[in-house]
Amino acid sequence: MSEECSRRCFLVCGAGVAAGLVLGCVGLGGCNKQSESRVTVKGAEEMIAYCGLNCITCPIYLATREKNPEKQRREREQIALAIKKYLGEEKRVEDITDCDGCKAQGGRLFSSCRKCQIRKCASEKGLENCAYCSEYPCEKLSKFFVSEGEQAGAKKRLDAIKARL
Repeated sequence: MSEECSRRCFLVCGAGVAAGLVLGCVGLGGCNKQSESRVTVKGAEEMIAYCGLNCITCPIYLATREKNPEKQRREREQIALAIKKYLGEEKRVEDITDCDGCKAQGGRLFSSCRKCQIRKCASEKGLENCAYCSEYPCEKLSKFFVSEGEQAGAKKRLDAIKARL
């Protein structure tokens, strides 16, 4: 499995527990009851990443938004533990960098997101997300959909967007 798929699996399955705790949800990938339409979660609209994931359910994005320094540190500790458990990578709390979402231009971006080939491709093409691509779904995205599973809803979101175009 590629590094990209592993990172995404972690974000969806592993550290989603932290997102679930923050949002008060039970699911591993945050709230699984989100529709493909735009919804409000604690006052914020969905932020659909190029790949179809919802950035506001990402534990790294949530930790970035946490105003209480002690709670933010605990969230980052949980993320570091999940990275070790699900990816086998040692990360210090300080390695869990801030992230404003994968579409942030000149903003903060989690270190692994900087390496994301799906993000790079869609960004270079100037797309809102992969649903707007004439090659949708490409091989990279199809592999990602298989790796992230249905619980994250990325494919469902992008399919719904594509159907409206």
